[in-house]
Amino acid sequence: MRTPSFGSSSRSFDAAECSLEQPPLFGGAMLPVYLNDLSRNIAAEEMVEVTLELDDNSVVLCSLAPANASSSGDDDQAGGFLARSTSAASRLRRMFSWRRTPSERTSTSDAAEDQHHQAAVVTARELMKMKAKMMRNKSTAQRALGGLRFISRSTGGESHPDMLWKLVEARFAVLAVDGLLSRHDFGECIGMGDSKEFALGVFDALARRRRLKTGKITKAELHDFWLQISDGSFDARLQIFFDMADINGDGKITRDEVQELIMLSASANKLSNFKERANEYASLIMEELDPECLGYIELWQLETLLLQRDNYMNYSRPLSTTSVGWSQNFSSVVMNKFLSVLLDNWQRALLLLVWACAMAGLFTWKFLQYRQKAAFQVMGNCLTTAKGAAETLKLNMALILLPVCRNILTWLRSTRARLVIPFDDNINFHKIIASAIAIAVVVHAGVHITCDFPRIARSSPERFALIAPDFKDGQPTYSGLLRGVIGTTGISMVVLMMLAFTLATRRFRRNGVKLPPPFNRVTGFNAFWYSHHLLGLVYVLLLIHGSFLFLVHRWYQKTTWMYISVPLILYIAERSLRTCRSEHYAVRILKVSVLPGGVFSLVMTKPNGFRYKSGQYIFLQCPAISSFEWHPFSLTSAPGDNYLSVHIRTVGDWTKELKRVFTEDNSSTCVIGRAKFGSMGNVDQTGLPKLLVDGPYGAPAQEYQNYDVLLLVGLGIGATPFISILRDLLNNTRLEDQVDSNTEASRSDDSSNSFASSYDTSGGRKKSQKTRNAHFYWVTREPGSFEWFKGVMSEVAEMDHKGQIEMHNYLTSVYEEGDARSTLITMVQALNHAKHGVDILSGTRVITHFARPNWREVFHKVAAKHPCSTVGVFYCGMPILAKELKKLSQELSYKTSTRFEFHKEYF
Repeated sequence: MRTPSFGSSSRSFDAAECSLEQPPLFGGAMLPVYLNDLSRNIAAEEMVEVTLELDDNSVVLCSLAPANASSSGDDDQAGGFLARSTSAASRLRRMFSWRRTPSERTSTSDAAEDQHHQAAVVTARELMKMKAKMMRNKSTAQRALGGLRFISRSTGGESHPDMLWKLVEARFAVLAVDGLLSRHDFGECIGMGDSKEFALGVFDALARRRRLKTGKITKAELHDFWLQISDGSFDARLQIFFDMADINGDGKITRDEVQELIMLSASANKLSNFKERANEYASLIMEELDPECLGYIELWQLETLLLQRDNYMNYSRPLSTTSVGWSQNFSSVVMNKFLSVLLDNWQRALLLLVWACAMAGLFTWKFLQYRQKAAFQVMGNCLTTAKGAAETLKLNMALILLPVCRNILTWLRSTRARLVIPFDDNINFHKIIASAIAIAVVVHAGVHITCDFPRIARSSPERFALIAPDFKDGQPTYSGLLRGVIGTTGISMVVLMMLAFTLATRRFRRNGVKLPPPFNRVTGFNAFWYSHHLLGLVYVLLLIHGSFLFLVHRWYQKTTWMYISVPLILYIAERSLRTCRSEHYAVRILKVSVLPGGVFSLVMTKPNGFRYKSGQYIFLQCPAISSFEWHPFSLTSAPGDNYLSVHIRTVGDWTKELKRVFTEDNSSTCVIGRAKFGSMGNVDQTGLPKLLVDGPYGAPAQEYQNYDVLLLVGLGIGATPFISILRDLLNNTRLEDQVDSNTEASRSDDSSNSFASSYDTSGGRKKSQKTRNAHFYWVTREPGSFEWFKGVMSEVAEMDHKGQIEMHNYLTSVYEEGDARSTLITMVQALNHAKHGVDILSGTRVITHFARPNWREVFHKVAAKHPCSTVGVFYCGMPILAKELKKLSQELSYKTSTRFEFHKEYF
């Protein structure tokens, strides 16, 4: 039997097989590791000596040495214990003639041999039992207290027990009929309404203890049940868990009973695939806990497996935070925090300061300019205020186009401009400018309509004479001013802007506003997309509006066109380039895969000349669905791949229709979609709709090579940009391995390959090799999501011999580790990974954790592992987690020697 090396991701074990010749003395493949670990933790006062008197009056003495001895002494004594135990087993085998074969036995001696064999098997198990009891000290008991919780966070486990019981009483009053609570309502009553099958198992186990034959209980009996499941004692909770499987109450659990408990746990956690393989996992547990093949396990064996779970799951041991910080006084902490915030936000602050100063300068200049005009005598400060707001409005109407010129921004990201301009915040800046435009429109239009126009219409002839040259048709009326070119174009722009800005708000864009038909069509992404294009008409009206000013007559004084002409030309050129390029970048579909969780993937040909970086995204258009709609998707292929791939989640009308046109084919059941596959590239394109590609476009993650270490955090489908990065790192690793192998073969080959490897195949420029390590955290709600990138993760785990990439999967739909409903799943997961090196949920070597990560521990771990390094923290997902990650990045940057730089993108 080989014991595992927990530091390695690959584990190898010889399965404990049932044998009539030599039953294992110390359990399955992993049990000796636990027992040896515990033997080193026994206090001196806990030393125990066990004397076994055998049938032939011989004596075997087993003793456990104290833990306060020297390190070498501990090892010797622990080894001595195992040696003496093994010696005892050897004496047993010699005593019962283990080495005899059946052919050597007589028919008379066979029965005796069988009897001796059975006695030896039972004796071996008793030795294991005694050793486990001896080694269960305070430290292991303390670790166990957090496990097997029937009342957890999901059932309100954070509240005071008395308050929890009051909630249970309130539910009992609602659910009970004639003072009796039905067995089927027990789960809802105690707070397990979302896992009723598991709650039924708990009810039956507790009912067997009280010898209840009926399926209903009184309030007093419910209170008794509640006290048992909320008991703080681990032993009490363990006994209930054992009784759930021990249906006949004989104190023994068979393989079938283990399988039934696994199915209950799988149902509670909605793991259908796990439930289908319950038979296999039950055999795995029996193989580990019943190496003697007695056909049952007992309470102490289940306890041993639970207590040694940490040995199986050694991969995720958090690091101490004390190793990464240093002592600081209050003033230095405040100063470091200020410097950290300043370093993280100086680009944004500088950009906003320059922008605000430009607006203030323009407003002041125009305000003072119009105070010197004769019109000021008629309209006063209303005129100067309106004109100042108009000047800032012209500036912002020009600036608002630049953050959405994606091709220009993508190019600028590769220049030194990225050192000053925060390109990751382009959409935020776009929104800020839009807010400034809205304010300027309200001020400019509001002051004109409520102040300037009434004063012009009602001014005396003497005052109007001051501005009469500006009005060729005489003094206008108020209605005449509104019906004129200035009034008509101005009001039209206000209406169109109100419509576009309203539909662009988050609630309307995300269908947060529920309206009755047919008004519900003005909500959602499509309404936002089309209404935003109405702003093109606004620019036309703005040019007309600025050409018919009352108080300005010389062409060079009408500055509206000067402000917006260059940005408008750039934007039109941008859109024209996108149209022409998309026609040139028409692709062929190589593969369509329908994946769990409402996701499908498209693998396409890579157009000639298409160059991109990992982390970038593209726009897709399917003319068969809509000739106007373009939708962005992160690339999941790497720059070195000869194809493009995207993973698409069907969450809207367009994505659902795209999935339908590529996957539905009623003519045949042997094809996936309308593309017929044999292997990648063997596709029948008959009837396949055209797909256009536009891009690539810059994204925060594309700058990952600027950092020593990467911390990649993806929520659900937000993992897509990081899959491309993992692929790229993997391709670089392969290239380095090739170079290393060529170096050994030939020095000349080494020089040529080194030259080639130093250049990026996607762009021909020298690429950075700065990134040394990557930590990838993927948090998802559905276990089927692991199928999306299973191949990539398996490939990375196999090829990453240098330990460059560390991957962690987190499944939030499974109850947190320590909850009784996930305990058995955790046990099976640990056993299967220890024996086969494969996670039962992801199907890869990447182990799946339950519940959500402790992000503070994650950051401390990275900081401790990479001191004095710059860590790029890249997040893609919902906005809710971004605040926490950003805060931790800032906090750990001034608490440790590691600097964290946070980048985000939302989906």
